[in-house]
Amino acid sequence: MQRYFVEKHFWERNTLQIIGEDTHHISRVMRMNEGDELIAIHPDKGPAQCFITEITDGTVHCKVQDWLHEDRELPVHVTIIASLGKGDKLEQVVQKGTELGASTIIPYQADRSVAKWDKKKEPKKIQRLQKIAKEASEQSERSVIPEVYPVYGIEQLLQLGEQYDHCFFAYANEARVSQFGTLGKALKNVQKDGKVLAVFGPEGGFSEREVERLESKGFSSIRLGPRILRMETAPLYFLSSLSYLLEEA
Repeated sequence: MQRYFVEKHFWERNTLQIIGEDTHHISRVMRMNEGDELIAIHPDKGPAQCFITEITDGTVHCKVQDWLHEDRELPVHVTIIASLGKGDKLEQVVQKGTELGASTIIPYQADRSVAKWDKKKEPKKIQRLQKIAKEASEQSERSVIPEVYPVYGIEQLLQLGEQYDHCFFAYANEARVSQFGTLGKALKNVQKDGKVLAVFGPEGGFSEREVERLESKGFSSIRLGPRILRMETAPLYFLSSLSYLLEEA
């Protein structure tokens, strides 16, 4: 059943209105009509099974049939800090990271980031990434849309880490040594309902300055297997490992 996130002010008791691009998707793409069912997600109350009562120009009117009780969110709050990269790498991280349960995604201007965002264009870029997160949340049947933040620098990143129970950074040098198991050992200490922050470097890896700053603030370096992963793959490896340990093991 199709799912749509609906902002709080469009709800009134057991009725709601859907507007904007979702209206076009419902009426033109899915070709739904009065009486057809869909799932609408309230920001606070979660998902509700609804049926369409009326479709007018630009608005789909619905009525709630039943509130659903779902448990599809990771049992921990996970923030992914992904360095800026070439092309659509960050879009891939947002889309797939959302599917794998990330709570927040923050672009990071690393010392060795090849890409650099124009501050004037940043709001539009964030808006696009937020839209990707919304669509990925609907596709993966989540009840929450991850929030995409504006670009952070190293000092903002370190300050944010003070609010988290566990702070990690994926360090390529860990994969080049014989030692293994740093990720498994680190994640075993993560408890449900905890807060996890994980930082991932750009194509050229973290600079020595960044590594020193991260370690000085208590961030733990982790190994993501013995192979060197692309910057857009590393966050997905981490989220998959966390999901397995907390949800499937």
